Amino acid sequence: MELKISAKNLNVSDRFRDYVSEKAGKIDRYTHKPEELHIKVTRHEHSKTAGSEDQVELTVYEPGHIVRAEARASDKFAAFDIAFGKLVERLRRYSDKHKVHRGGGHKNPSASELSASDFAALDITPADHDLLLGKAPSEMAQPDEPYSPVVIKSKEFEAKPMTKEEAVSHMELVGHDFYLFMDSETLRPAVVYRRKGWNYGVISLT
Repeated sequence: MELKISAKNLNVSDRFRDYVSEKAGKIDRYTHKPEELHIKVTRHEHSKTAGSEDQVELTVYEPGHIVRAEARASDKFAAFDIAFGKLVERLRRYSDKHKVHRGGGHKNPSASELSASDFAALDITPADHDLLLGKAPSEMAQPDEPYSPVVIKSKEFEAKPMTKEEAVSHMELVGHDFYLFMDSETLRPAVVYRRKGWNYGVISLT
């Protein structure tokens, strides 16, 4: 498995590289031929009193699936441990389901569904205190355009038909609360979403 580390607003030390490399060996227990583990570390600078915060995003690429987890903490080591715990738990759950499905004649999702696994439809960036009070940054303010503190980021992916059960599995792997997919039964767009407990719902378009 190839290990890739990228960083933003900070330098990654050899100590951190050795630490994550040692931990990454555990991933083989829960995955089938993992191709790559991408570790992205970002430092977020806050106020002088609050200090900085490190965010670690982990992404495992294996044939037909993408598994993700992320966390924030006061330093990159702590953030990595939290994110890695989430990642291992998702991999373990999927591995357990996969073993049961093998015995039941379940057909595994094909590699063609890979692109759909990267779904993250809306990223909303919360505004800071000044923005909530309507104080737009001077460089962003336009005389004839109203300023909005909400930033909406859109993504497009090729539609890959799958069952509702497969969509739920993909949603669990990437850690989202909802997942947009093409229903293989109706060939219409639909969304599975998480409800209380282990219950899920489906919203379909007609």
